[in-house]
Amino acid sequence: MPDMLHDEPPEGDLSYQRICVVGGGAWGTALASVAKHAGRDVSLWCRNAQTAQAISERGENPSYLKGISLAEGIRATTDMAQALQGAEAILLITPSVSIREMTRAIAPLAPLDCPIFTGAKGIEAGSGLLMTGIMAEETPGRTIGAISGPTFAVETAADQPTAVTIACTSGLVEPSAMAAARMAATLTTDSFRPYISNDLVGVEIGGAVKNVIAIACGMLHGAGYGENLRAALITRGLAEIKELAVAMGGLRETVTGLSGMGDLMLTCSSPKSRNFSYGTQRGSGLSEEQVFDGRPVVVEGRTNAVTVTDLARSKQLHMPICEMVRSIVSDGREIGEAFADYWSSPIEGEPRAINFKIPHPASSAAHHRYGRGRE
Repeated sequence: MPDMLHDEPPEGDLSYQRICVVGGGAWGTALASVAKHAGRDVSLWCRNAQTAQAISERGENPSYLKGISLAEGIRATTDMAQALQGAEAILLITPSVSIREMTRAIAPLAPLDCPIFTGAKGIEAGSGLLMTGIMAEETPGRTIGAISGPTFAVETAADQPTAVTIACTSGLVEPSAMAAARMAATLTTDSFRPYISNDLVGVEIGGAVKNVIAIACGMLHGAGYGENLRAALITRGLAEIKELAVAMGGLRETVTGLSGMGDLMLTCSSPKSRNFSYGTQRGSGLSEEQVFDGRPVVVEGRTNAVTVTDLARSKQLHMPICEMVRSIVSDGREIGEAFADYWSSPIEGEPRAINFKIPHPASSAAHHRYGRGRE
């Protein structure tokens, strides 16, 4: 990875003036409102015509951000070509499973010098590609980026203070010439504060893995365990994120930033998180079919539990917390049994330099206590 060059504060406005947001869900709508508050010309593509009409005519998105007034003047439409017309940069904010399809739809309609940033977090099944890897395949030669961090869309849309990291593939250029820097300038308001990174891999790995760790935290919270365990899972989950990020060419430093530790802490600690909430419901005894009252809620960590561990296995890495979640959501294991296996694993050094393990002295007792669940 190239070193970031030092740069004096640039003169003039770095901002993209015309922004297209693709995706009318909660986070896409929130970012469109942020961009509009920042003074940009903003178009928003929505799948649903009623959602587009509500945003354009009433400044609200009742399906995803009920009761929140959006910035005035967002032009929402279901016509992709119309949404992209004249855009200088694109924010692609749709679920991870749709990123290939959506990039393929955008590519012929947007000039090659128009960068695309995604807010989707995950790893594609089969290919093992990160979201920006998918985008690079579908629109080669274009600058690609990601926006990630500890964010709940409802708070961002309500103009609550929010910080994110923005990274891109601009390469070895002056920081002020990076598309990430330009997008940061584009979105900055009195409440929305971006930071800039050139470690795209590290930023994306943090976002993909944290959803899986959040499910683990939710499951064991729902099963009745306390804050000590959650803190342990967050900390050891962070270690798993670091190992995968480095194996993929990312930086440990990035994982301790907003897109790693920051996003992990938020997602693992609040019922506002769909992944934590899903885990809590499963941990309390609800089946896969019963969670969220049977509603079709996007829980990225369910899919990522498999794709993250597939990628880790291909790199000869062991990610025990992610493997535990995979065994439950994909293989159908009981939560207590899966946790007992994790908790009774060999005792090992915490620093990476201590390459040493001993058998767990209380393995049988741990299996007896946790494997049969909480009574």
